[in-house]
Amino acid sequence: MQADVELDGVTGLFGASGSGKSTLLRLIAGLERADDGHVRFAGKPWQDAGTFVPPHRRPVGYVFQDARLFRHLDVAGNLRFAARRRSDDGAGPQFDEVVAACDLDPLLDRDVRALSGGEQQRVALARTLLCGPRLLLFDEPLAALDAARKHDILPYIESLQARFGIPAIYVSHSMDEIVRLADRVIVLADGRVQARGPTVPVLDGLALPSAGRASMSRPCSKPVSSVSARRCT
Repeated sequence: MQADVELDGVTGLFGASGSGKSTLLRLIAGLERADDGHVRFAGKPWQDAGTFVPPHRRPVGYVFQDARLFRHLDVAGNLRFAARRRSDDGAGPQFDEVVAACDLDPLLDRDVRALSGGEQQRVALARTLLCGPRLLLFDEPLAALDAARKHDILPYIESLQARFGIPAIYVSHSMDEIVRLADRVIVLADGRVQARGPTVPVLDGLALPSAGRASMSRPCSKPVSSVSARRCT
């Protein structure tokens, strides 16, 4: 299965649990390796028959469901750790603009263990930005939050394109999140592309008969074997 992802704006990956959304992100990030697959980014191979670029050499920022903050560091310490690990050219969002974008100035001296779930995810988002990624991967970053926390953090994610212009792939099984955030959507079912295109028309077309809906709920039986990311022309 071939999945081409445009390096422009936000691409949503939508589908039921087990449809292959997180597997696709992990293949892009290099956290999993498909035996017979290939991954290319802006024309450069990240995985093929003779190539495997390790995760730390891929310019990818990954935001997980859980914040995964360093508990022994305060908020500022978590952010500065990421800033020190960015590429030597220093490209990408700078410390002060990321702090402003995620509204973290009042939290910089706070113990991360004392933060709410929404605050922790804002710190995780800022830390990812400070690594200087060329591609952002969001793996259901709001799944562990209640409705009020989701409502609070969505505007921060929504503003990233206007502020920083970093292309993103956003995984969710929430149609509301995909509609709000994604310029286009790829719908996965059973590890295969079921539909793709502009977000609203594609999701409107998912008003399927009962047999079609059932087919989306079956667990993924075959991993994605091919993915590429290309510049939008």
